[in-house]
Amino acid sequence: MESPSNGRGQWGSRIGFIMAAAGSAIGLGNIWRFPYTTGQNGGGAFVLLYLLCTVFIGLAVMWAELAIGRAAQRSPVGAFKALAPGSAWKLVGYLGIITGIGILSYYGVVAGWTVGYLIYSASGSLDTVIPTIHLTDPAVHMESAHASNFFGAFVANSKLQILFLVVFMGLTMVVVLGGVRKGIERLTKILMPLLLVMLVGLIINGMLQPKAMAGLRFYLWPDFDKVTGMTFVYALGQAFFSLSLGMGAMLTYGSYMRKSDNLATSGIYVVIFDTVIALMAGFMIFPILGGAPTSAGPGLVFVVLTQQFQAMPAGNIVAIIFFSLLAIAALTSTVSLLEVVTSFLVDDLKMKRPGAVLLSGTGIALLGIPSALSLGGVKWLSNLYTLDGKGQGFLDLMNFIFGNVLLAVGALGICLFVVLRWKPKNAIEEIATGAPWFRKLRTVWVVALAVLCPLAVLGLLAYMAITGKALG
Repeated sequence: MESPSNGRGQWGSRIGFIMAAAGSAIGLGNIWRFPYTTGQNGGGAFVLLYLLCTVFIGLAVMWAELAIGRAAQRSPVGAFKALAPGSAWKLVGYLGIITGIGILSYYGVVAGWTVGYLIYSASGSLDTVIPTIHLTDPAVHMESAHASNFFGAFVANSKLQILFLVVFMGLTMVVVLGGVRKGIERLTKILMPLLLVMLVGLIINGMLQPKAMAGLRFYLWPDFDKVTGMTFVYALGQAFFSLSLGMGAMLTYGSYMRKSDNLATSGIYVVIFDTVIALMAGFMIFPILGGAPTSAGPGLVFVVLTQQFQAMPAGNIVAIIFFSLLAIAALTSTVSLLEVVTSFLVDDLKMKRPGAVLLSGTGIALLGIPSALSLGGVKWLSNLYTLDGKGQGFLDLMNFIFGNVLLAVGALGICLFVVLRWKPKNAIEEIATGAPWFRKLRTVWVVALAVLCPLAVLGLLAYMAITGKALG
């Protein structure tokens, strides 16, 4: 195996890695997707299944991906080339790069919404107006509307969508340009504690709302009448996709770990951190709603919760804190996605980091423009096909292909690589370095990788193939 590339960088501390990796896993899906799927799938019963899937499948894949990265000290492509030279397994690495590019291209659009809503919250615009801003015209015209009309007008404004996409990608590029230690690690050490403080504050606010007890009862009390076979599918999907597995992010972050770092416990901490944030999001949102969410995805956050904030005393301040929280969660995720592509350009194409960041960030921003235009701005991009009577746009298609199908295939590739090519004994020794207790878990871990994970991923893929629906 070749020696790692010089100048790749390493985490300055174990806590730095944990914060960065947890930041990668914690994203918008934890804030809006988890409460919605919980509400639609039996409340506490869904939460229990989600926790089981996280422990027995999500953590197993997390360990595998981190082990591959640290053993090879390479980008996703370079890692498979180093551990399986001359084989076709490098295609799994290329798949991770492609998946990361695809996800970031549309995720950057959604992340840009958090910046827009933060600005509107700070200016007080969310209470009374919708934006019809023309960037070439210094005059800003506003019209009165409710939250749903506000959101519809906002996403349909193509110029605004492109503007906020560029702004968020610019922020992401600035962080990644700073490198592993001075950029990513330094940022996440500040933002992750801040995210926790904001969440705690919003949870306290939620507990003071009139419908808080009804919301908590719904969230915590299992409703087994709503539990079906599909409840497990959605619980697995939430556990799997929320951990940023299958797109090379954890592999890339693992490649910056030192051999002396305790990989096993670090992986546990990352999973715990991600899971706790998702659970805290439930404690934040259900007391405000007083029951099950009436809308999914963007509608829950940018319409339903916005209406709730408007009805609260000091709701404008709550909205500012909330959308700041969303922006932080989104930024820590986009940083990890861009780092996956940057590491490939630096390691495999021998580019300097500044050029790699500029090329990858600019290119992905350009790829995100069709998604930005597919929210009502360009008719044919907004209605490519119909599903369950609803028009699906380019962003929806990108989410289905990259954020669901290819992500699952990538995770399956990671599991099969460890079991069939690298061999479990080598992976176990890598993980057990600094954590000898891990050897006692080898049988359980191998069963999870060789049996549970493949069956689960194939089940997810079968569900998506049959229904044509994304899981988030």
